[in-house]
Amino acid sequence: MDEAHRQTLGRAVIFLGPPGAGKGTQAKQVAKYFGVPHLSTGDMLRDHVSHDTPLGRRAKPIMDRGDLVPDEIVLDMVAERIARPDGANGFVLDGFPRTLPQAEKLDQILQARSWGKPVVVHFVVDPAHLLRRLTGRRTCAIGGEIYNIYDQPPRVAGRCDNDGGELIQRADDQEEVIAERLAAYEAQTRPLVDYYRRQGMLVDVDGMALPASVTGRVLEILGTGQQAAR
Repeated sequence: MDEAHRQTLGRAVIFLGPPGAGKGTQAKQVAKYFGVPHLSTGDMLRDHVSHDTPLGRRAKPIMDRGDLVPDEIVLDMVAERIARPDGANGFVLDGFPRTLPQAEKLDQILQARSWGKPVVVHFVVDPAHLLRRLTGRRTCAIGGEIYNIYDQPPRVAGRCDNDGGELIQRADDQEEVIAERLAAYEAQTRPLVDYYRRQGMLVDVDGMALPASVTGRVLEILGTGQQAAR
């Protein structure tokens, strides 16, 4: 879109949904459209560790052990990241918060920085469709582009269309791991849907539509400021 006609996001946006719902793909598209940061806690953690920041030094030994980084550290990283100048016009949080305590703390962080209530986009996808998406998902080892060998295959099998990078399957996208991931989502993250819906922040989006249609729907929601009925 022409810079002169680019809409301003001007808000915090949370993308919520189960593994394989398309949050990452949509977050990249929407963040690019509005010219705002696409924030994932995994990227934040890796950035702090690679730059040897104080937060990174706290997180690294925990990550090296394969343990989950405590909420306190993750939330400190989120607070630091959204305070950077490039987030002045809003930002898209991808896959965070994951638990109710994280959501409650994030609310406090957003209010302290005068962002008010976020818009929460909830991607709704049938479980059987999720299984197909996850087992078929492949990620470019170079640029991180995402394909699906069933529904969105590359032009050359096993190679990225953009840079020829090898397409790899994430360890947690193997079928034996998926059931465990979905069970964890239902137990930990599903309560967030109810939490945000009760507050009138949540909008459901059909995540089973074609990716371009999903993007258009999300942009419509964010462009008009639509939120769930209160």
